[in-house]
Amino acid sequence: MTAEVLGAVVPSRAVGAEVISGAEEAELSFRGAVDELDSAGAPFVVVDLGGGSTEVVVGTAAEGVSASYSADIGCVRLTERCLHSDPPSAAEVTAARGVVRERLADALRVVPVQGARTWVGVAGTMTTLSALAHHLTVYDSAAIHLSRVGYDQLLAVCDRLIGMTRAQRSALGSRRSTIGGTSRPPSPAIAAPIPKPASTSPG
Repeated sequence: MTAEVLGAVVPSRAVGAEVISGAEEAELSFRGAVDELDSAGAPFVVVDLGGGSTEVVVGTAAEGVSASYSADIGCVRLTERCLHSDPPSAAEVTAARGVVRERLADALRVVPVQGARTWVGVAGTMTTLSALAHHLTVYDSAAIHLSRVGYDQLLAVCDRLIGMTRAQRSALGSRRSTIGGTSRPPSPAIAAPIPKPASTSPG
């Protein structure tokens, strides 16, 4: 939100409204996401997958953000661009994955995730994925906050969602009714250790 738009919505004498830079937003989001995590899991990669963009931030609790990037891709934008069938066709899913790879490649050229030890997901999309991975029937912030989802488990949930019809996703109820989402629960972090390739040598 720009200062001009904010000024039109919030009276100039109101207290508490402030437009911050992208760098400040990345820093604040990162601090909030990793504050309760064990520092032994650092460096952390924090990912906020939204409707129109995806933020990728890397850093440590002690030193803060070392790099960040806002990729021009999100759930709603990707759905509108690529996923038109119900459920999405194989060709549409392939096209969507190609767009994601292209946009995230830009992010990963800026944000060095290779040395990170833990990925942290924040906001509604990630909390919904955690709820599904843990077979929750209703949103439970206490169960989701700081929950862990393994890499293979996360991929299985994503594959399940992409194969559903809109009606089937709606039947998930309060966890998230569409890919883009009509309800956005609070945003506690979920974290999972980054899987190491089988060929990686110790040290």
